[in-house]
Amino acid sequence: MQLTGAEIVVECLKEQGVDTVFGYPGGTILNVYDALYQHSGEIRHILTSHEQGAAHAADGYARSTGKVGVCLATSGPGATNLVTGIATAYMDSVPMVAITCNVVLPLLGKDTFQEVDIAGVTMPITKHGYIVKDVTELADTIRKAFAIAREGRPGPVLVDITKDVTANICDYEKMQLEQKSALVKYTQEDIDRAVELIQASKRPFIYVGGGAVISGAAKEVRKLAQLMDSPVCDTLMGKGVMDGHDERYTGMIGMHGTKASNLGVSECDLLVALGARFSDRVVGNAAMFASRARVLHIDIDAAEINKNIKTSASVIGDLKEVLTLINQRLPEMEHKEWNLHIKDLKERYPLSYDKSDLSCPYIMEEIDRITEGGAIITTDVGQHQMWAAQYYKYSSPRTFLSSGGLGTMGYGLGACIGAKVGNPDKVCINIAGDGCFRMNMNELATASRYQIPIIEVVINNHVLGMVRQWQTLFYGKRYSQTVLNDSVDFCVVAKGLGCEAIRITKKEEAADAISRAIEMKKPVLIECVICEDDKVFPMVPAGAPISEVFDEADLEKDK
Repeated sequence: MQLTGAEIVVECLKEQGVDTVFGYPGGTILNVYDALYQHSGEIRHILTSHEQGAAHAADGYARSTGKVGVCLATSGPGATNLVTGIATAYMDSVPMVAITCNVVLPLLGKDTFQEVDIAGVTMPITKHGYIVKDVTELADTIRKAFAIAREGRPGPVLVDITKDVTANICDYEKMQLEQKSALVKYTQEDIDRAVELIQASKRPFIYVGGGAVISGAAKEVRKLAQLMDSPVCDTLMGKGVMDGHDERYTGMIGMHGTKASNLGVSECDLLVALGARFSDRVVGNAAMFASRARVLHIDIDAAEINKNIKTSASVIGDLKEVLTLINQRLPEMEHKEWNLHIKDLKERYPLSYDKSDLSCPYIMEEIDRITEGGAIITTDVGQHQMWAAQYYKYSSPRTFLSSGGLGTMGYGLGACIGAKVGNPDKVCINIAGDGCFRMNMNELATASRYQIPIIEVVINNHVLGMVRQWQTLFYGKRYSQTVLNDSVDFCVVAKGLGCEAIRITKKEEAADAISRAIEMKKPVLIECVICEDDKVFPMVPAGAPISEVFDEADLEKDK
């Protein structure tokens, strides 16, 4: 059949099983929006308040569902407003297709109104980028974009389409979606070597990254931990792969990881890294990271092997597939003495905080209790992000969504909207700091417009908390531009944007506020006013070995 380019875009989205897109219209993309209007019963469009919000919402939708997220924007500033969201998705390996439209082909390269080379701008932060100048190539290009976004290590793909292509007509033939399996890159020798290293270890430790979430390998990781009789830590991106209640679980590793994880990894003789990239926030001083251990690295991306940490052996392939093979080969092992030592570390160095006043850790524990660990938690970036990672017990993957690689302030609210749209039966809660909330608070208007019942918890300490913590510890308490103690009233803002609002200042008010917010089934903001000097502990100074992890008790001893 003959269709316009805009109609082909919509038909290709339907081919890919897309049921929701997030975006903001404009001149060059009007033909696509007109086609979407004709198919509004098949593809839901969420109009965000800003294009960055659309990218973050598509990201949150993708992370929480495992599907490809889709965002749309017009040319020029519309397209460039997607850039931070695309970069966020790229750093955390999130499958996304960003569709933008550009000026008509004869006007490309002539500094036309609202013209930007968005494919060039996003080249370093996408898996691939296309600019479509011929309508006959449009359908295949969109199909390729979705395939690339999904395959191997996932990530964002940009498709930029000139406006005349969206108006031109050509033949379109529907194609069935083909799900390709991951490319096998490992050899039998790789599997043999991995099994050999595991069986030879006396003090093993498993380190779980975001690749385990993406691969859907939670069951296989938990089986491996059982067979190896090994403790398990995770990264920010790996939350929920290991049940947070499991006795083998030692908590997060790295700059704000637990002492049990950081000290345990520093003492182990084999570190098994599963879908992790050895980020600087995890390893600290790379030369001293896991210095007593052999390292076995399993990852789908060959570029990650030996990039940051030298390995003793590696297996390149889909983690779920590789672990299935390894688990079939491994006998049940026992490391009683090692596990008793790790248990002792957990008991000697538990996570702790001042329980006398309202605090973010207390809020997270109450949310965990009230939701029975069944919520999807999104976060912005800063102290609240670390507390959300530390004090909520994630028991399944795709329930903790956070900007780990890029560290994007303002990410969480859009992501929470996307997560709720993709998971309407789940309680979805964003944990934000007051600094982050100021970045993209306009997306509350999106939640209220569609009555998307998310809960926005703003941890308000009237400062940029994480930066202030560094200024306190390492910059002689010189609080340069980190105080936010002004007359902005977040509850008034939320109500003005069509949401309910609750302010709490005492511990005793927390449980009721959280329960009421859930029961309202409306978008609700809960402002939690806490002390400006609350700090995230444990902590490792930047560039120090993770074995030098310290907490508040250590600071008191040093005085």
